[in-house]
Parts: sequence; structure tokens; C-alpha cells
Amino acid sequence: MEGSSNSNSKGFNNSGVSDRNTNVDDYVSRSLFGSTTHKSSEEDSLGIKDDDPFVRSLEWGDVSLRQWLDKPERCVDVFECLHVFRQIVEIVNAAHSQGIVVHNVRPSCFVMSSFNHVSFIESASCSDSGSDSLEDGPISHKETAVEEKGDYNKILERQIEKLEEEKKQPFPMKHVLAMETSWYTSPEEDFGSPSTCASDVYRLGVLLFELVPLQLFCPVASREEKSRTMSSLRHRVLPSQILLKCPKEASFCLWLLHPEPSCRPSMSDLLQSEFITEPRDNLEEREAAIELRDRIDEQESLLEFLLLIQQRKDESAYRLRDTVSLLSSDIEQVSKRQLILKQKGDFIIKDDHQSALMTKEEPLASRKRFRQLIPPVETDLEEADEEESQESTLLESSRLMRNFKKLESVYFLTRRRQMKAAAAASGKALTRHSPLSSENGRGGSMIVSEKSSVTNRAAPKDFYSNDPRLGGWIDPFLEGLCRYLSFSKLRVKADLKQGDLLNSSNLVCALSFDRDAEFFATAGVNKKIKIFECDSIVNNNRDIHYPVVELASRSKLSSLCWNSYIKSQIASSNFEGVVQIWDVARSELVAEMKEHKKRVWSIDISSADPTLLASGSDDGTVKLWSINQGVSIGTIKTKANVCCVQFPSDSGRSLAFGSADHKVYYYDLRNPKIPLCTMIGHSKTVSYVKFVDSSTLVSSSTDNTLKLWDLSMTASGVNETPLHSFAGHTNLKNFVGLSVSDGYIATGSETNEVFVYHKAFPMPVMSYMFSNTDSASGLEVDDASQFISSICWRGQSSTLVAANSNGNIKILEMIA
Repeated sequence: MEGSSNSNSKGFNNSGVSDRNTNVDDYVSRSLFGSTTHKSSEEDSLGIKDDDPFVRSLEWGDVSLRQWLDKPERCVDVFECLHVFRQIVEIVNAAHSQGIVVHNVRPSCFVMSSFNHVSFIESASCSDSGSDSLEDGPISHKETAVEEKGDYNKILERQIEKLEEEKKQPFPMKHVLAMETSWYTSPEEDFGSPSTCASDVYRLGVLLFELVPLQLFCPVASREEKSRTMSSLRHRVLPSQILLKCPKEASFCLWLLHPEPSCRPSMSDLLQSEFITEPRDNLEEREAAIELRDRIDEQESLLEFLLLIQQRKDESAYRLRDTVSLLSSDIEQVSKRQLILKQKGDFIIKDDHQSALMTKEEPLASRKRFRQLIPPVETDLEEADEEESQESTLLESSRLMRNFKKLESVYFLTRRRQMKAAAAASGKALTRHSPLSSENGRGGSMIVSEKSSVTNRAAPKDFYSNDPRLGGWIDPFLEGLCRYLSFSKLRVKADLKQGDLLNSSNLVCALSFDRDAEFFATAGVNKKIKIFECDSIVNNNRDIHYPVVELASRSKLSSLCWNSYIKSQIASSNFEGVVQIWDVARSELVAEMKEHKKRVWSIDISSADPTLLASGSDDGTVKLWSINQGVSIGTIKTKANVCCVQFPSDSGRSLAFGSADHKVYYYDLRNPKIPLCTMIGHSKTVSYVKFVDSSTLVSSSTDNTLKLWDLSMTASGVNETPLHSFAGHTNLKNFVGLSVSDGYIATGSETNEVFVYHKAFPMPVMSYMFSNTDSASGLEVDDASQFISSICWRGQSSTLVAANSNGNIKILEMIA
């Protein structure tokens, strides 16, 4: 092959840059992402094939051999370097066997995959010099077709510029690419002779020098030093360290770098030399060992994965066994209770005739309801199966089954809390008395009526277990479950039709019942307090309902609260920051408190101390007032707007309020400097707080949730774990009302609906949607902006009053 004449390059060379080059950016995109394009017939004639093992496009994970060589943190491995060199020798040999001079035997023209597989970049061979091959002749149409592929040097330079900062190479690639051309130019090419196969052999010698001796024994610290070393190589001058430490590699490099092309080895000589063949066996053995080690590692990874699955499944099985054991003990405990009830029921049935003779006025509903728990004694098996099937069908379609997952989660949450409390008691049995056996007879299971004679009969001594793990959870959970299932929907008892519906400002901001739940008051942006008699509205289906008393205010009203002791006294707050006390019986203003600097959102009169009033304002203060004085008797300062205040029903020494800083604060008024507890959990403004009982508080927020807080779980002064987070309604920007009654929690929604929850479960018990009715015409309109603006229970009953933003007021009742 040596000394052959010029010929055209077939895909490995490009003489200059063609005027018809394809768009450079497109080419870079194809190179980087490994995209393929349709090949022309000209490319087919060149013999460029997609499955060529030596020529291909760049793919993800590929790296230029130049980058690989100059990577400073790379650990140099002589076998790896020789493996790379042998692959390049095979690529060049394949080209020479086809009569092609590669010309671009330079690191920048080769890429390495993540598995150290070396490839020549497809259609990326180009240089500043002309091409030489084995046949004479002008540049053919074949070469022109390759020209259209683009100028590789410019393309690669652009790539390298983008990668310079990421790779942080010590040698700027743009400069190295410029120097690389001179390093890999053979002596005969310097004198103007054409490139030959021997020139490729010379370039292989330069590449071998860069791959092995230079990397191993003469690492360079700067590009100037490397440039001097590579320039000296053109004169066959090697560093003394290399000559002393690796004479074999140095001798082989000098053979390839002989200044006379005829004295350089041929490709066949290279492939048959001991330098190439000797490391092959060692490398193959090493690769086999590496492959074996990789396979062992793969099996180890699989084994570790399977063991991890087994461990997790064992843990799940352990938890499941514990859960099943817990359920079994609970089932056993409930079965014992049911058996006692049945025995007790048999006694009641036997004594039923005598009881009826003794008290004819005794309500029968409780006894009938209780008998439903006891299966008939004389019932055929077929009838029993049929009844059981019907009951099962009804059960499946009930709300119990529709909400089964949520009820299940609450059951386990209740059990965990009860067991944690039992564990905290240090093994001491905590006797939990059922509400059924309590002295006042209230708050128990809804299975037995409070007035039923059953509640007055003494239970057997072993009716309740002393084991807190078994019995302590039953009564609260059963009470919540029964109350959840007792009612299913809300029905309208009455519509309050007012006489001033033509007034465009009818938004009701507040509703409140008086002490005896006979009268309720409304107030809002119309600047009026209207007092209505509830029974009169329910019993009289009139076209218009007039208030029994109407009080006029100077400003829009935001809140109302009746005095629980003085029946005719009501307090209000307005947008000007004024708190007012009214005497409803005399229809006159009794007192005004004007210390707030901004709008007052909420007021509350203490039930335990009916002379004590609290108000919360946008000025960031909570003020305490005595209704007998015109000035405040205390102030709590906060850093955010106060939106709601509430006294517990049994104490005038405590106060809770919600703030725009997303928190609920609980204060002991005897020490108003710091809160007794801060409840953190809402993500937006807290708009309402209400006491469910003396130790439980519910808060409403514009984050779309209600949260139930246990005030006894505040030993650290901060409570970040609510008992429940109620969700189902929509509340993102407006104040929609909040009211509590006997464990039921009513709230409004921005979907113009009223939602009712029970404190035991986080999902709604029922809901009712207001129709979008125009307050003036009474016709339904398509108005999605209407929302429930206020809501209030009628004492501890199943009746509530709700109003929406359009001024529509309805009296609703929970029914089964």
C-alpha cells in the first residue's frame, strides 16, 4: 500500500468545506442526539452503511477520545489504553483494506462509548489539507456528496465550547484542536507530499504516544508543556523518563514515527507485532474476570433486592397479624357486650307486659328499636337467611359501606390513640365508663334512647371490661358511628322571605340564637339587626316574614352574639371597629366601645361570665370588655389580623382566637402575655374557631379544611397534630360560617351548600345545596358566585339556620 498514488477519499476525508454544506446546527443536533436522516443514493453508492461497526453518529453517553485523554481525574490503565489503541488500529486497517486513506487518525475524530468501545464519527472526517488515496484522479462526485455532511472541525469546536465549563478541562479544547492538526501531520505532508497509508501509520505512532507513555510516565501540568513535548515528538525526541521507564513502548512509538514512510511498518506488521498481540490475552483474561465480577455483582444486587422485598413483606405480615389480633380482641369484646345486651333485652321482653301495666305513658319507640337488635327466637332458618340477605344488601348500599375506608382509618386511629394513652398510664388500668351507665344518661350510644327505661336499669357487674386495651375505645367510637349514621340528609323546614329583598346589599354576615333558642338575629352589610321568632316562621307559611324587632346601625355589621344570661341583650360589631350593646326589648343602643382602630371581625360573650365580652379586630388585637364599662379591661396584642374569638362554654378564664397568620391561639386570661397553646396546621387564614366541648376546639380556614384540636395534647405549648382534618366543602376566600351542636359541626361552602360533619369522622355526614335564586324576582339564576355566608345551630338540636351571600335564609333540619 505504501507509496500509492492519490485517490479520492471514500467517506473518511473531505477536502475543504463545500459551499453546499448542510446546516451546521442541524448537524450538531443530529450528532448529539443520535438522530438519523434518510440516506441519499449518493451515500448508498459510497458504501456507508447504518450497521458499520466503525462509523456511526454520536449518541448519549459517548465522549470524544480527546476529552477522555485530557480528563484530569481519569485513572490511567495501560491495558485499557492498549485496548483503545488496538481498536483504532483495526479501524484504520479496515479502511486501508478498502483502499482508503483515513487521514484523520486523531483523538478528536473518535468517540468512546460508556463500555470503552471506540468508533470513528460518521461523516465527520475533514481537515484543511487535500485528501490522498490509492488512485490518481480528480475529486469525484462521491467526495462532493461527503462534503455536504459538513465541516467536522467547526462542528466539534462548537460542541466543545458548550461542554468546556461542565467538563472543566485543564486544556481549552479549541486550542488543542488547532494544535492537534500539526501534531498529527506526518513529515512528508509537511513537505507538501500527499497523504498515504504510511502517513496514517505515523499518526498511529503519535496516538500511541499520547495513549500510553505520555499518560503513564510524563503527565503534563500545562498545555504549554504538553505542546513542547508533542512538538519534540516530530523530531523523534522523547522525554528521558519515558526512555528509561518504558523502553518497549518508546521503541515501538519510534518505529511508527520513522521519518521515512518506507521504513514504517505496514498495517499487517502492526497487527502481527508482539506489542499488539501480547496484551490481547491478558486483556481478554482481564475482561473475562471483570465480566465474571459484574455478573456476581448483578446476582448480588438481585439477591439484595429480593431480601429487601422479603423483609418488607415480613414486616407487613407482622403488622397484619398484629392488626388481625387486635380486631379479634375487639370483636370478642363487642360480642360480650352484645350478649349482655341480649340477656338484658330478654329480661325486658319478659317484663314488658308488666311494665306496660305500670306505666302506660312510657315511650315504646325505644323498646321497639331495642328489640331490633334481638333476633326472633322462633324463626325458621330460611326466613332468617332471607332477612340476613336483605340486611346485607341494605348494608352494602348504605353510607356505612360507601365510606368504609374512611371509617376504617378512623377506627384504627382511635385504637392507636387509646393504646398509646393506656401505655402512658404505665400499665394501670383506666376504667372507662360508658355514657350508657353515666349518671346524667347523656352522650351515650344512640341505640338506646335517653328516656328509655333501659337506661335506668342496672347493668351487670361485668358489663364493662377493666382492660383499657379492649374496652376504652368502644364507647366514643360507637357514639360517633351511631351519630354519623343517625341522620342522612337536611330538609327545609322554612324559607325566610324578607320584605326588603329589593335591597341589593343583602349579604348576611352573622346569625345568632338567643338564650332559649326562641329568637334568632341576622346582621350584615345592610346595616340592620333583625330579630325573628323561629317558631312563627316555621309554623306560618307566609309570603313575607317581618322581624319582631329591627335595629339600625351606622356601619356594616360583621358579627352578632346574644347574652346567655340577659335574654334581651345582644352585642354586635361593625366595619368601623365599634362594638355595640343593644337592648332588644326596648329597641335601643345601650353602650358603645370604640377602642379598636380597624374593623372588628368577631365578638363573643362568655356563657360562664355573662358580663365578659371579647372582640377581635384587623388591628391585630383582642380586647376584653365588661358590658358595664365603656373601656376595655384587657388587651392581647398579636402580629396579624384577628378574625374570630370564642370563649369555652364552661369558663370565662380562657379564650381562643384565630388569626390571619394561619394559627389558632388558646389563652389563659389570667396570664395574657403568652398563649397557653398555639395550634399550627392551617395553611391560610383561620376564619372561625368554636369549642366543641371544654377540651376540644374546631377551627375553619380558607385553606379548604376544618381541623379538630385536642386542647389536652398541648404539654409543650404547641400543637401541630389535629385529631381530624375535615374536608368536603369548598372554602378558598370567603367567610362561610361555622357552628357546633352536640358533636355536629356545620359549615358553609363556596358552592352554595351547607355541610354537616360529626366530630368523630373527617367526611361529611350530609349536605344541602341552596338554589341560586334571585332575591328580588325569586327566580333561579345561573350565579356561581353565591356562597353560604353564615350558619347557626338552634341550641343543642337538629335544627339550624343558614344564609347565603344573596340574602336567602333557610331553616334546615337533619332527618334520618
